[in-house]
Amino acid sequence: MSWTVVLSKKATKQKRDLPETIQLKLQALLKELEIVGPVRGNWPNYSKLGGMKHHCHIKDGRPSYAACWEVIGPEIRLIEVYYVGTREKAPY
Repeated sequence: MSWTVVLSKKATKQKRDLPETIQLKLQALLKELEIVGPVRGNWPNYSKLGGMKHHCHIKDGRPSYAACWEVIGPEIRLIEVYYVGTREKAPY
């Protein structure tokens, strides 16, 4: 059973400003979250942030980018990505 993955309004706007290569890697991450779920130990610097929040880095040279997501409804299998952008500005 797959997960539903949504981007917050803020993350949708942030995604538009990402370089094309990072956008493609983000799309791969979103697809993986949809198929496998929120725990993504195969992505660089993945960690659980506490509660139901997670993050990983999306690397392609410098600067390094990060994505942060939260499981909103485990029983309905809903994940919200609430940040995508440079690692330095990530809310963790």
